[in-house]
Amino acid sequence: MDSNWRKVYSNNYQHKVEIVQAVLEEEGIASVIMNKKDSAYLFGEIELYVQADNVIKSKQIINKESL
Repeated sequence: MDSNWRKVYSNNYQHKVEIVQAVLEEEGIASVIMNKKDSAYLFGEIELYVQADNVIKSKQIINKESL
């Protein structure tokens, strides 16, 4: 992943990150999920990244939707 991607959301639960990703896609914002959860010990988070120019709009959508 290049340096133009920024983290806008993270959670311990995959399905919650996927819901946020779906909401952003409905608004025309492409995103990428990175699972940083350790598979053996189940700690860490799943993170959602968007392009740098979509960070503000993405965070506004996430906050507005209370996701």
